[in-house]
Amino acid sequence: MEFFRFGGKPKSFARGERIFGENQKPIPFLLLRQRMYLLLDGEVGIQLHNKPIGTVRQGEVFGEMASINQGPRSATAVARTACRVIALDDQQVQASLGKKPEFALMLMGVMIARLRENISRAGGTSAGTLKSTQPAPLPKGLVTDLAHALGSESRSSYESGQSIVREGQTGVLMYVVLYGRVAISVGGKVVERLGPGGVFGEIALIDHAPRLASAVAETACTLLAIDRHGFLNLVKKSRRFAAGLLAAVSERARYMTAR
Repeated sequence: MEFFRFGGKPKSFARGERIFGENQKPIPFLLLRQRMYLLLDGEVGIQLHNKPIGTVRQGEVFGEMASINQGPRSATAVARTACRVIALDDQQVQASLGKKPEFALMLMGVMIARLRENISRAGGTSAGTLKSTQPAPLPKGLVTDLAHALGSESRSSYESGQSIVREGQTGVLMYVVLYGRVAISVGGKVVERLGPGGVFGEIALIDHAPRLASAVAETACTLLAIDRHGFLNLVKKSRRFAAGLLAAVSERARYMTAR
């Protein structure tokens, strides 16, 4: 509530009113931006291809992935009852993160919980339907600052073909790629290839659950390893790190959920 009140104002929707639609895109020149919502009262139904796939209840957040990345909506949201929400666009999210970067942890937790729920609902990872993708890396300047702040003791090197993390393991570190390339796989299928600035392993640090994916060095590579304590400190103290990581988690969750 504190996060949303930094920039948003309550808005009401009548029963049956559509809040946003599937494949809806932002229109920047008309100042129509994607927003995320906190449901204050009532109930909202989430639909995909006109079929119900979920319900949003009081106190829950929805629409966050399209808002963070300003991409098309992956589903439709309709008010099942008269309801009130607080909405934030991406600029208001950034303003809120500027005041308290740790709010990024809450949003990442929301997206990761939704991702795990969707994978569980699908009865597995459905790895055969996934295609390899290259998520947007952290900005080069931010990676340089992180490497300097964490020092040489945080660097780890791997040879081509060497395993870095395994699916199902308990996660104790997240990684930022400094040099080389890393392949991320789910159920034995490569779903991401990460170059310099790529981030992985953060999901298990946020929700304390087993790792969703495995990582293998595709080439000789050097990584920046960050433990949970260091990760939390970085999120709380650095708006740039919090916002960059939030965007990376959002893109990963959006892609995997769509598949």
